[in-house]
Amino acid sequence: MRWRGNRKSHNVEDRRGMKVSGSGVSGRGGLLRLLPVVYKLLGFKGTAIAVIGVVAYGLLSGNLTQMLGTSSFQGNIPQTSKQPVKESAAEKEMVEFISVVLADTEDTWKELFKQKGKQYQAPKLVLFRNKVNSGCGGASAQMGPFYCSLDNKVYLDLSFYDDLRERYKAPGDFAQAYVIAHEIGHHVQNLLGISGKVHKAKQSLNEIKANQLSVKLELQADCYAGIWAHQANRSRQILESGDIEEGLKAASAIGDDRLQKQSQGYVNPDSFTHGSSKQRVKWFNVGLNKGTLVECNTFAEQTF
Repeated sequence: MRWRGNRKSHNVEDRRGMKVSGSGVSGRGGLLRLLPVVYKLLGFKGTAIAVIGVVAYGLLSGNLTQMLGTSSFQGNIPQTSKQPVKESAAEKEMVEFISVVLADTEDTWKELFKQKGKQYQAPKLVLFRNKVNSGCGGASAQMGPFYCSLDNKVYLDLSFYDDLRERYKAPGDFAQAYVIAHEIGHHVQNLLGISGKVHKAKQSLNEIKANQLSVKLELQADCYAGIWAHQANRSRQILESGDIEEGLKAASAIGDDRLQKQSQGYVNPDSFTHGSSKQRVKWFNVGLNKGTLVECNTFAEQTF
């Protein structure tokens, strides 16, 4: 992938030197502090159910006041401390690569939004190590990269790229770029109002149906990643021989069916949340070959 010397983004937020401790549930603020976030995600019905469950647990455990945040207990409040970032030469280059890829997604989506008479609002990309506090709550590196719609930020621990290369057997710089482009795809969905409609629709569905909607959302983000590759290559000729194969291999490697087979020895399609390897490859290819938003309608048969 041709990336060296290209523009770097100013939207990389480096938190690799910040250590996070504490669970983030008990203490001042507690559930009461989180109610606006819960309501935005789950709506009135979902929030009511969540509160009832938490109150019931709090009464049984004797920790209700701490969970609600009415206590002055501070022991489990997340604490952060800033330390100097120690990085190898390879890691430093990786951060530069991420900044360039992020900048390229900004240029691509800014132009596509402009064509539709809209203004693209670029997200922040947060680099962290081990644990991080996001607008959607605390998270660990084991979760993998994720996008939080409540603070419009992408979160990435660089160790995921080690897993992508070694555990999932999907090496290469374009495979790494695909991961970023997929998460940016979720940001695009958020800006277009798609994510909000999906979250609202899921509230009235059973688990299987809700999972199916999640799959469609994820597959569309794969398609949007393909759009970025299509448009960036057409405008800036970023692709080299073998890049497409790297991207397709990465999409296939993190399909639900393959991951379930590796972790539990069998596949349960009803529990899929991201899509099978075949589906992820298909929709990345759709975006890559067509290059337009209209072609990425994974919700063609869905009414919101």
